Amino acid sequence: MYQTVRNSAVKGDDMQLEISGQSASEIAESLRRMLERGVLSPGDPLPSVRALAETLSVNRNTVVAAYGELTRSGLVVTRGRGGTHVADHAAVAQEGYAGDSVLRDVGTGNPDPARIPNALHALGRLVERPVLYGTPVIDPGFEAWAHTWMSRDLAPAASMRLTITSGAADAVERLLADVLTRGDGVALEDPCFLASIHTVRLGGYRPVAVPVDEEGMTVAGLRTALEQGVRAVLCTPRAQNPTGASLTATRAAELRAVLSDFPYVLVIEDDHFSMLSQVPLHSLIGPDHKRWAFIRSVSKFLGPDMCLAVAASDPDTAERLALRLTPGTTWVSHLLQRLTHAQMTDLDVLTGIADAGAHYRARNTAFAALLTENGVPTTAGDGLNVWVPLPVATRAVTEQLMRRGWLARSGEDFVLTRGDAGATGATGALGHLRMTIHELDDTDAARLAADIADSVQAVQAAQRKVQ
Repeated sequence: MYQTVRNSAVKGDDMQLEISGQSASEIAESLRRMLERGVLSPGDPLPSVRALAETLSVNRNTVVAAYGELTRSGLVVTRGRGGTHVADHAAVAQEGYAGDSVLRDVGTGNPDPARIPNALHALGRLVERPVLYGTPVIDPGFEAWAHTWMSRDLAPAASMRLTITSGAADAVERLLADVLTRGDGVALEDPCFLASIHTVRLGGYRPVAVPVDEEGMTVAGLRTALEQGVRAVLCTPRAQNPTGASLTATRAAELRAVLSDFPYVLVIEDDHFSMLSQVPLHSLIGPDHKRWAFIRSVSKFLGPDMCLAVAASDPDTAERLALRLTPGTTWVSHLLQRLTHAQMTDLDVLTGIADAGAHYRARNTAFAALLTENGVPTTAGDGLNVWVPLPVATRAVTEQLMRRGWLARSGEDFVLTRGDAGATGATGALGHLRMTIHELDDTDAARLAADIADSVQAVQAAQRKVQ
């Protein structure tokens, strides 16, 4: 006869949580039914393994197996000593314009549309060749160009194989799905790129935060993540979003040394800024690493609508990734591949990309100098954005900026370890703004820098009054 357990912590003293079953599958199914009926809500805690095992008169391992089944299904999450909770599938913040705001949006993360090449000229150069089922998924002309583009920067280039995906996020999602199961750990930079947070959360994987400093992913953080058993590492070697940090030669060598003891952990590098970057690439993928993938998309310099990325990887990873790209259903259109190839072999387009990269660096550097002059010390990194450190809580500053007509992006959106010293929020912890300012003219940039400084001072003044 099935037993029931009351957990008043979940829904209050008047709500009875009836968990039944004698086997792991029966207990898991009981909890599934409660989720479907809405008895349990996102974030609700489940009984401890010990308490539930005692109440149901089953072995603790039975409850562990039941919770494990639900974890792999993405229905619950385990927080160590914090217990097991119903998974929260709240939407992750996304990049892009806030279309419903009347404020001046300086947090979009977008490239400058005026500096995205016009594809009409390239379209006229495309060769019309029908593509039928059974045709190789990579267009031969594009593959030859992409092989040169990727191989010159990779230590294990001799063994690499190419795969074409519908953007970097698509590549990362397919790579993780091929080697991980729900609950597996993935080392992510902290703060982290929004698409990476979204991909890991939807996949049901366990994000393990690796702090980022001015030289990129930290050595101690990576070592700790590997010791915790992560099965994949996702890293941005340069123009890290949101911080703008890039791996130095020394840091990359130190990270490779740490990874040498874990050769079968999947290492994924996303060189998203590639042709726009103003710093050299230093990869953490060593020549002897067994499982790796190096990704470059074209969205930052040919436009976000050009959903195409090249993934170079070891032969085994490439073969398994290719199985997920079935001709006729999930391959990347040859028309899109040919259009990308036509643009990437056009000298005018390449000149425009180089000019755009220099423009982003110049505007960001100038804005960081303006902030520093106004009493908010800031250093510009590489990339589309400026990561602005604040001496006060971010939320209060963004509210002040809204009163001045600006919609800024809070660094809180990118933070994995909320509540730590680097996090932001209403608790008073210090934080950051991620600003996209390269479309502002000199006058507006100076006004924004002054408004940020004034907002910080207003928050500090309010804090002094409270004290």
